[in-house]
Amino acid sequence: MSELKVYITDYEYASLQEEEKELEKADLKLIPKQCKSENDVIKQCNDAVGLLNQYAPITRKVIEALPNLKVVARYGVGVNTIDLDAATEHGVCVLNVPDYCMDEVSNQAFLLMLACQRKLIMLNDQVQNGSWDYKISKPIYRLAGQTMGLLGFGRIPRILAEKARAFGIKILIYDPYLRQSDVDSFGATLLPLQEVLKKADMLSVHVPLTKDTYHLIGEKEFALMKKHAVIVNTSRGQLIDEEALYKALKSKQLAGAGLDVMTNEPIEKESKLLGLPNVIITPHVAWYSEEAEKELKRKAAHGVVTILSGYDTENIVNYDIRKKLSLKKKTERGFFDVGCNH
Repeated sequence: MSELKVYITDYEYASLQEEEKELEKADLKLIPKQCKSENDVIKQCNDAVGLLNQYAPITRKVIEALPNLKVVARYGVGVNTIDLDAATEHGVCVLNVPDYCMDEVSNQAFLLMLACQRKLIMLNDQVQNGSWDYKISKPIYRLAGQTMGLLGFGRIPRILAEKARAFGIKILIYDPYLRQSDVDSFGATLLPLQEVLKKADMLSVHVPLTKDTYHLIGEKEFALMKKHAVIVNTSRGQLIDEEALYKALKSKQLAGAGLDVMTNEPIEKESKLLGLPNVIITPHVAWYSEEAEKELKRKAAHGVVTILSGYDTENIVNYDIRKKLSLKKKTERGFFDVGCNH
C-alpha cells in the first residue's frame, strides 16, 4: 500500500508537534506546505488524502484536482475558506474545531467592550503624551444595568453572557434559529435584529459568515443604534460594512468599536478606521492562548485521523456527507484499537 499523505496547506505555528503526534498513531505522513493560492494547493498537495487548512483557499477547483482527497480539517471554527458544496459532492468530509477557544474569545470580546466603554486607549494615549485629564473621556456610563446585545448565540456568546451577567448586565439575543425557551436559563431575551440594535448599549457579533450574513451590520443598522453604543466583532470582518462603520464612528452616530477581525487581514494601510480615536483594533488574536493553540492543532489533526480511520466525528461541518459515506461510530475501546480503515 502506498504511503498515505496528509498535507498542511499553510500555517503560522512555530511547531507541528501536536499534529505529528496524532498522525503518527495512524501511520500517516505529515507534509507541511505554505500555499497561498488555489494553484499552490493543487501543485503542492496533489496526492493528499487529507488536508489541514488555515487560510489557503480550498475551492471547487482545488477539490476536483485532488483525486485522493477524503478530508479537510480547518484550524478554527469558521470554514469560509472551503467550498462546502463541492466537498460534499466529491465525498470529502470538512471538519472544524468548534470548542478550542471559547474562554479566550469570550474574554477578548468582553475586554474590547470594556476598553471601548471606559475609553481606555484614549486615556492611556493622553497620559503617555504628557497630559492628565479624565474629562476627555466623557461621557462614561456605569456598566451595571446596561444592555448587551449578542448576535448569534452559540458556544462563545453563551459563555460571554454568563460573564456579563456577573457584572449586572442585561442580555438581549438575536438568533433566528432559537426560541425564547432556549435562552431562558441565561436570563436573556430573544428579539428580532432591529430590536436588539435599538436597545443594546454594547453589541457583540458572533454569527458565522455566510451569503446571508455578509454585511449583516451596515448603514441602516448603525442608524438604529444608540449614540453611546459600542460594537465588538470577534467573528469575521465581512459581517460588518467597514465603510458604514467608519461613517458611523466619524459622525459620532456610534461611540466606539472593538475589532479583532477585518474584511482584509492584515488590515490595509489605507483603511479609514486606522487612527480613529474611538476604535480599538487587534490582529485576530481573540482565539489565542498557549493552551488554545495546542488544543486547536491536536483536535484538527485528530479529526483527520478519525475520518481516515473510517469513523464518524461530531466535528463534520458538511452534515450531508454522512449520506454518502459509511462512517462507523466510535466504540468505547476507541478507533485506534481497530486500525485504519481507508
